[in-house]
Amino acid sequence: MNAKTALKSGLVMFALVAALFVVLALLLPKSFFEDWGMFSGPAAMFLCAFGTAKILGLPVGRTLLGVVVAGIPGLIGVLSGAHAAGTILAVVTFAIWCGFGPEPRRA
Repeated sequence: MNAKTALKSGLVMFALVAALFVVLALLLPKSFFEDWGMFSGPAAMFLCAFGTAKILGLPVGRTLLGVVVAGIPGLIGVLSGAHAAGTILAVVTFAIWCGFGPEPRRA
C-alpha cells in the first residue's frame, strides 16, 4: 500500500465532502435531506470522488469503484444512526482503496 497516496486521497476527499456539506447545508432546507438524502448523499460522494481523482491524477474509473466499495461500511454507519461516523468510515475506506491503487500522475 502507498501510504502517501492513501493519506492524500483521504484528505482531499474529506475536504471536498466537508465543503460540499457546508454549501448544501446553507442552501437547502433540512427537509430536502430527510426526503432525498438517500440519493443526494451517494451522489455527493461520487462527485467528491471524481474531484479527488481529477485533483490527484488517479484513474477515474478505479476511483469511482472505490467510492462504491467505501459506501458499504459507510452505509452501515448511516443505517445504525451514526451518520457522521458512517461518512468518516467511508472516507477512510476510500483512502485505503486509493492507497492500494496505482501511483497518482500528479500531486
